[in-house]
Amino acid sequence: MLGLEYTAEELTSGLRTGMATGAVDLVVNFAPGLALGLALGWEPVTALLLGGVTYISSSGVIAKVLADLDRLGNRETPAVLSILVMEDLVMAVYLPLVAVLLVGGGVASGLLSLAIAVAAVVAVLVLALRFGEPVSRAVLSHSNEALLLTVFGAVLLVAGTAQRLQVSSAIGAFLVGIALSGEVADRARGLLGPLRDLFAAVFFVFFGLQVDPATIPSVAVLALALGAASAATKIATGWWAAARIGVRLRGRVRAGATLVARGEFSIVIAGLGVAAGLEPQLGPLAATYVLLLAIVGPLLMRAADPIGGYLAARSAAAAGVVPGAAPGAAPGATPPSRPAADPEAPLRRR
Repeated sequence: MLGLEYTAEELTSGLRTGMATGAVDLVVNFAPGLALGLALGWEPVTALLLGGVTYISSSGVIAKVLADLDRLGNRETPAVLSILVMEDLVMAVYLPLVAVLLVGGGVASGLLSLAIAVAAVVAVLVLALRFGEPVSRAVLSHSNEALLLTVFGAVLLVAGTAQRLQVSSAIGAFLVGIALSGEVADRARGLLGPLRDLFAAVFFVFFGLQVDPATIPSVAVLALALGAASAATKIATGWWAAARIGVRLRGRVRAGATLVARGEFSIVIAGLGVAAGLEPQLGPLAATYVLLLAIVGPLLMRAADPIGGYLAARSAAAAGVVPGAAPGAAPGATPPSRPAADPEAPLRRR
């Protein structure tokens, strides 16, 4: 669904300008989990898994709440999208390497897995960018049922192939959305919306079945500390990313709050360690951590506007600027009778 909101040109532009942001996001948000794992005396590979858990935001949760709050067209959303795409691309490299480390493979095995993953990502990306219009024409149908089944089948095929090649299935599904444009994208958004809501609910039901309430008290303090630290680093990352593209204070607050939620990928990463029989605390800690931020993240997204408005008013008052005054006006100037367009107003996509 997130891919349907953006064109291939917007994706490539976002990736070109988002490399620095993606690098900062990786370093700043991988560090809390890695540091905690090492501080607890875990093996390095287990600490690497916990770093992955804290690093990646939940694109599924974020996309759902952005749509519910009607923020997909906001000025800060391209910065958020760029970070989410970069995170999924990092996962295409991270997961194969971690899988090799877990089975005790050598350098050659790791490099081979990495090469396959990178080649698969590049191939799918090139197909989405160069052949998006022919794909859209081939998919277009006057029947809603035929269009729904065709798009849904394409998503399953590409995402499944990507997963088989040890690449993020989310990347495959996202690129299918990017490849579709025009009337197909407009109609697919409406048709796939109910399925998105259904699968989001099913995921959290499944996640709840994996959490044993009896294990939560033993890791609650660690999960709270890790959640607070990584929420702060995500907020800082989103704030900085939005500031780089000229978004004002309220939009920066929204961007930071948007990235806090964790979900599906964090559970997958922790599950690798649990399946390999690593540190027994990893599973309960990751589950409690994800549960906490899956609840707190959407709440922060909803509270971001009033918080941003309060901070913007405080900042304006400290600078002696009357709210609504034209940019560059003298301190204390009265607002114009016909103010300029709101710089935080949404930009509609497509």
